[in-house]
Amino acid sequence: MCNKTFSDRSSLKIHVCVHTGERSYPCDVCHKTFKRLECQKVHQRVHTGERPYCCNVCNKTFSARSSMKVHQRGHTGERSFCCDVCNKTFCDRSSLKVHQRVHTGERPYCCEVCSKTFSDRCSMKVHQRVHTGERPYCCDVCSKTFNDRSNLKNHLLVHTGGRSYPCDVCLKTFRYAGRLNIHKRLHTGERPYCCDVCNKTFSDGSNMKRHLLVHTGVRSYPCDVCHKTFRDTGSLNVHRRLHTGERPYCCNVCNKTFTDRSNMKKHLRVHTRACSYPCDVCHKTFMDTCSLNIHQCIFIGGRPYCCNVCNKTFSDGSNMKKHLRVHTGVRPFCCDVCNKTFSVRSSMKRHLLVHTGERPYCCDVCNKTFSDTSSMKRHLLVHTGGLSYACDLCHKTFRQPHYLKLHQRVHTE
Repeated sequence: MCNKTFSDRSSLKIHVCVHTGERSYPCDVCHKTFKRLECQKVHQRVHTGERPYCCNVCNKTFSARSSMKVHQRGHTGERSFCCDVCNKTFCDRSSLKVHQRVHTGERPYCCEVCSKTFSDRCSMKVHQRVHTGERPYCCDVCSKTFNDRSNLKNHLLVHTGGRSYPCDVCLKTFRYAGRLNIHKRLHTGERPYCCDVCNKTFSDGSNMKRHLLVHTGVRSYPCDVCHKTFRDTGSLNVHRRLHTGERPYCCNVCNKTFTDRSNMKKHLRVHTRACSYPCDVCHKTFMDTCSLNIHQCIFIGGRPYCCNVCNKTFSDGSNMKKHLRVHTGVRPFCCDVCNKTFSVRSSMKRHLLVHTGERPYCCDVCNKTFSDTSSMKRHLLVHTGGLSYACDLCHKTFRQPHYLKLHQRVHTE
């Protein structure tokens, strides 16, 4: 069939199964089939837990002799297999073959459900669990399940607290060497990943990939409830919590809950008062780079975000997004009690106080309570005598802008 040659007849017979698809050796437990009896025996050790091969250096055990031999090369430093293109070396031939597909672009493994292709069989099998819902790896501590062994190993560090990789500069510790390498670029200023479209650079390859979607406009992940689309599954999962009400991240100081980890980390700085980002002009400090960038727009007069409907400009992208809802009519926040909808979350939270009767803001003078700070501030003018709103025509003053507007109709008829 392919004219490949072999030194012995048995190897030829095993190879022919590649063309015929014959897999004559089934597993008695999970019915998975194999081309060779040896492979079936090794596989059955997954169910029995047997690991008869032991590394004589670190005592790590393995279910297959070949796996142990590859592992032992990690101790000896032997990397006998070299890529002809980039000279990168590998411990075993199979890892070299998978790597070479980076240069050739070959992705021979295809998902039967969504036709997504992969360079190695293992990645395809892990991906297929997205469709089947299978999560075969379980945490012994909290019983959380995972679709990939590596994700389980990463999760176990949450329980052990293992952060074995410290930064030499700031002594911050990391669970993974990869995250440490990315962090070090903050100190060196290295940003090795560059966008081909706008030349923006990044310290992390994954951040560049997400950025590229800004140019392509691809938003492949739709919400099942409101059909809003997202560029990645992480953003979609966080958004879904708006509908489910799930807030899995909790502040260990005040028990405030959050829909995503990044918002919880920002909130924790309120308790620690960690303001690590100073303004070069006025030296005011901020808790995150986003707040610093918005603040700096005061000095440069920058309002880089522009509404494409009315050309109103904003210094903050989030404020522009909220403004766009004026034109689109989108009101994504819904009251669970009366189903009234709102364009911004803060308005919905204020509205909920109508149902709960809660009035958390209290006047220090007369102890009158209010459901929001703006109402309390207007009330304080009664005590201070403040008349802050003046009519341009007759100079009559009012405590609240609402009353000024009503008065001005006298002049405009």
